Amino acid sequence: MAPIQDLSDDLELLRSNAVAAGILALSRFRQPIKTWTKANESPVTEADIIVDQFLRASLCGARPDYGWLSEESVDDESRLDRRRTFIVDPIDGTRAYIRGEDCWTVSLAIVEDGIAVAGVIFAPARDELFDARAGFGARINGVPLRRQPHKGGKLVIPAPGAIHRELAEAGVDYEHGPALPSIAYRLVQVATGRFDAVAGRRGAQDWDIAGAAAILAECGVGFEDVCAGPLVFNKRETRHAGLAAFAEPGLKAPLHDALRRVYGCPAEATDAQQAMRQGL
Repeated sequence: MAPIQDLSDDLELLRSNAVAAGILALSRFRQPIKTWTKANESPVTEADIIVDQFLRASLCGARPDYGWLSEESVDDESRLDRRRTFIVDPIDGTRAYIRGEDCWTVSLAIVEDGIAVAGVIFAPARDELFDARAGFGARINGVPLRRQPHKGGKLVIPAPGAIHRELAEAGVDYEHGPALPSIAYRLVQVATGRFDAVAGRRGAQDWDIAGAAAILAECGVGFEDVCAGPLVFNKRETRHAGLAAFAEPGLKAPLHDALRRVYGCPAEATDAQQAMRQGL
């Protein structure tokens, strides 16, 4: 296996496949399309499945020794034994896709030893492609993406309603940002400077956030599970507790507090944190 810094070919593989997958999804966008509801009550379309099948064949064909985890594939737990794994959401923001809105994305990541080391978020209908690899920065449409310090005006934070109430009670002065349907696209707006932070409810899966995590890390944006701390991917359990992405360090504490109060923490995370505080 190549070392973590040798990711240029892998990133180009993600980029080219994200563009091809986006074109494939666009060919069915705003057209009559078959849809149904999965067991978890989330929607899926035939486009999700077609794009997923294309990506799996192309990516795993190019890197057969990598694991595979996708929202639209049956979980193959052999990924747990692979040092590198593709983590994929073929269409993130399926509800937006079905409604004909343009802010859905193709979200791809490569995770190495639990860390997102390369990521691509492509919004085909907006012609925006974000990419990053560990140690080499992030880009949007090939141009370096660097988060700029906040300059005056109110902070902008999208969050669930209950989190807004908690932040208001904590005295955080900010404007409510729009809850863009694609979680990945919402998160990378902290890197662009459109948002100053994003608070995500409990239950996001690896495929929702791994691509964005690679991009945010290269832009110096904090992004954590508020119960478990730094994000670790490709575990047996792929769901996460409340999530906070923040460009301003001063937002970390109020976001973490608000998310923990509203959603709580899994018992094992709470126990682990308590043990760390006690030096056990």
